[in-house]
Amino acid sequence: MFGIDQAQMITFYDKFVAPWSIKILIALLIFLIGQLVAKIISRVLGKVLGRTKLDSILVEFIQSLVNALLLVFVIVAALDQLGVNTNSVIAVLGAAGLAIGLALQGSLQNFAAGFMLLIFRPFKGGDFVEAAGVAGVIEKIGIFSTTMHTGDNKEVIIPNGAIYSSNIINYSKRATRRIDMVFSIGYADDIRLARDVMDAIIKADPRVLADPEPLIAVGELGPSSVNFFVRPWVKTEDYWAVKFELTEKIKIAFDENGITIPFPQMDIHWNKP
Repeated sequence: MFGIDQAQMITFYDKFVAPWSIKILIALLIFLIGQLVAKIISRVLGKVLGRTKLDSILVEFIQSLVNALLLVFVIVAALDQLGVNTNSVIAVLGAAGLAIGLALQGSLQNFAAGFMLLIFRPFKGGDFVEAAGVAGVIEKIGIFSTTMHTGDNKEVIIPNGAIYSSNIINYSKRATRRIDMVFSIGYADDIRLARDVMDAIIKADPRVLADPEPLIAVGELGPSSVNFFVRPWVKTEDYWAVKFELTEKIKIAFDENGITIPFPQMDIHWNKP
């Protein structure tokens, strides 16, 4: 009917239809089976890493990354079965990756910093830290940014690159902290009495640790006052409560014992001609 005899149809089928049907079927099987194997491998990897001490965010990230890399490998293998020049495909993917990397340089920096934060764990969720000029409690460590809330309950989202490139102070890392306080008395006051008053108040507080022993010492002779350095140790979770209460109690005790906290003053000598 179309000018093609049966012999030509058989030849066309043998040369093109049959071989390409087999290639397409095999490529499709490679893709489907490879996709299933990639999911199984990433799941097994996630379960294995989940039994370790790694953060759940890091485990999910590694799981997704491994799954994506395996899928790329599967797609390249399927294209190779179809006779596509995979070298060209890999070159195109590499060039595209380079272009995307240059365009998203800042995001990649945050991504790398987030990966390093999850690996080295300078802090974890619930820690009170100071980083990138912000102090607050860590809520979530993401791949690109970290979320924390401040003492007045403001939510702050900081790029991971800014955190990793700055000094990180973790106030929750250690079990104990030292409270550094300075109390000033007048030069006419009895420093022995002042020391005894502060020592009694500090030792009466059960939250103050006996080891290390609290320090009460004359730290400096100021222009208008004698300054005591008071440094008790407490558990980290008791830091602010003890600091505030000790400050109030010592002020009240100074008032009751006639110990003055002088204002800054200056003596001026004027010689009249």
